[in-house]
Amino acid sequence: MSVAFTKEQDYEATAADLPDRPISTHPNLVTASGLAQLDAALSEAREAFTAAKASGGDIQADRTAMARATRDLRYWNARRASAQLTEPEGPADQALFGRTVTIERDDGRTQSFRIVGEDEADPAKGSVSYISPLAQALMGKAVGDEALVNGAEVEIVAVA
Repeated sequence: MSVAFTKEQDYEATAADLPDRPISTHPNLVTASGLAQLDAALSEAREAFTAAKASGGDIQADRTAMARATRDLRYWNARRASAQLTEPEGPADQALFGRTVTIERDDGRTQSFRIVGEDEADPAKGSVSYISPLAQALMGKAVGDEALVNGAEVEIVAVA
């Protein structure tokens, strides 16, 4: 059969059909630094959209880049619009949103985590989302209190 009679798949069009990034159903609580990160991400998304739109003046030139830029711009616009700047309100020794909590495990190891919003959470850098099981186990507790984390008891030794 001649290739002329076969329908070739349009891989560019398939790649350009990107699903929206999922948006959490939880309140979009952010710290001051998290709000700055949202603003930076939104700015980058606007720049990427402008660059994709300007690529030769032809949106069809790179449909994947345009689809990605449009999707990211929608996501970051929605996240910025729903952002709720939240400052810790409560006793200084209490584990709350925006605070850094240091825990001591049974084996003597200590770990510190800052409780932040979903978009700014990065466990490798010591920040966890307020909806994470770790944060949920610690929230509202004070220095000296114990919590069950991942099946083991931990003690809160510091809150900053």
